[in-house]
Amino acid sequence: EEDEAALEELLGPSPLAPGPGAQRVAIVHPAVKWGPRKSPLTTAELQIAEAIALVDTLQNWTVLDKIIVPTKNPNKKFVFGKGNFQVLTEKIKKLPHVTAVFLNVERISSLTKKELEGAWGVKVFDRYTVVLHIFRCNAWTKEAKLQVALAEIPLLRSNLKNEVSQRDQQRGGSRYIMGSGETFLETQNRVLKERELKIRNALEKLRRKRALLRTQRRKCEFPMVSIMGYTNCGKTTLIKALTGEAGLQPRDQLFATLDITAHAGYLPSHMAVIYVDTIGFLTDLPHNLVESFSATLEEVAYSDLIVHVRDITHPETILQKATVLSVLRNLNLPGHLLDSMVEVHNKVDLVERYKPTEENALAISALHGHGLEELKQEIGRKLLTATGKKILTVNINLEGPQLSWLYKEATVQEVEVMPEDGTAMVKVIISSSAFGRYKNLFPNSKIFMS
Repeated sequence: EEDEAALEELLGPSPLAPGPGAQRVAIVHPAVKWGPRKSPLTTAELQIAEAIALVDTLQNWTVLDKIIVPTKNPNKKFVFGKGNFQVLTEKIKKLPHVTAVFLNVERISSLTKKELEGAWGVKVFDRYTVVLHIFRCNAWTKEAKLQVALAEIPLLRSNLKNEVSQRDQQRGGSRYIMGSGETFLETQNRVLKERELKIRNALEKLRRKRALLRTQRRKCEFPMVSIMGYTNCGKTTLIKALTGEAGLQPRDQLFATLDITAHAGYLPSHMAVIYVDTIGFLTDLPHNLVESFSATLEEVAYSDLIVHVRDITHPETILQKATVLSVLRNLNLPGHLLDSMVEVHNKVDLVERYKPTEENALAISALHGHGLEELKQEIGRKLLTATGKKILTVNINLEGPQLSWLYKEATVQEVEVMPEDGTAMVKVIISSSAFGRYKNLFPNSKIFMS
C-alpha cells in the first residue's frame, strides 16, 4: 500500500502540461538552407507537414498558420537573423487569437524560450515539449506514465535554472533557505534528483515484473516477433491482420501506441507466435526522450525476430527508414536480430503496380490483406533459424501417449494414420529441448528428419 501511495504521488498531474484548454498554434519552421544541419533526405515543406500532424494529434489544438523562415544557424539565441526575426514577430502578432508558437526544432534552451515568449507574448513549444505532451495524453499504463515523468526531468531542471537566474536578478544574488545552509537551487536540484531516483526505482520494479512474464513465455517456447517502424506506419493494423484480433483498434494518429502489447497468432505451419506492438519512432526525437522509453524498447532485445514496417506512400519513407535503423542500432541489439530483420513495405494498395527496389523487402497492404501469406511464410522460415526449431516426422503408436504429448509440447503439422498397424506418421515443428525430452520418454520411436 505504501508503494502504491508513493507511485500515485509520482503519477500526479504534471507541472509541465499545457493544461486542458484549447491551443491555437502558429507553426514556425527554421529552414536551414545549407551546411551540415541541412538534411538531404527531406524538405522544409515535408518537415512542417509532420509538425502539423503532431499538433493535429492533440485534442483541442488547431493550427492557425504555418510559416517557413530561412536561417543559417538555428542554435543561436533568437534562432533567426535580425531582419527575419522582426518580420516573423510582426506576422505572429497579427494572427487572430494565437495562444502558442510551435518552433519546429528538436529542443530550445530555457533562455531562448524566455526570450521568444517575451518577444511574441505567447507560449513557445519545441518538438520535445509537443511530443512529450502527446505521450502524456496517450499514456494509459503506470509504466508509460512513469516513463513520461522521467522524460520531464531534464525540462524541469532547465526551467529551474531559468527560475533561479530570474530570482537572482530580482533579489541581487542567491538566498539561503531559512538557515538550512542550502540555496534555493541546491534544494530544488535535490528534490528533482530524489524524484528521478524514485521514478527509476519504480520502473525497475515493473521491468523485473516483465522479465518474470518473459521467462514464463520462454517456458512455453512461443517465438516472439517485434513489429517496429516509424510512427503511424501501420504496425497495429498489421498485427490485427496477422492475428485476427478483433479487439485491436488501430488509430490514424502519431504515437497511438506507447506501451508494449503482446498478441498471439498462428503461422501457416500452425506454429503459435507472440507479436509485440511497440512505440513508433520520429525524426529529431531528443536522446533522453528515447532513453526514457528504453524500458519499453528493451523488450525488443528479447524477441526472436524484428519486422520493420514502412509506410511506402510517405514522401519521407527513406528518411523514416534511416531514423528507425539508427534508433535500433543505438539500442545495442544482438547482431543476429538486426541481420535477420524482415523489411515490410506497407500501404502498397495506394501505389499503382508497386515493386520494392530493396532486395528481400516484402510488399503488403495490412488493411486489405495483400501479401500477408508471403509475409507469414517468411516469418515462419526466419523463426525456424532463429529459434533452432526442427521440422521432423515421427512414427508413433496410436495406443500410446505420444500423439497427445506432441500436441502439447510441439507444433503438429500433419498426422497420417496407418490403420492396418495402429500407427501414424506425425510431422512436427519441435524445439531442441522438447526434442531431447521426447527421445528420453520414447526411446523406441522412429524419427525421420525433414
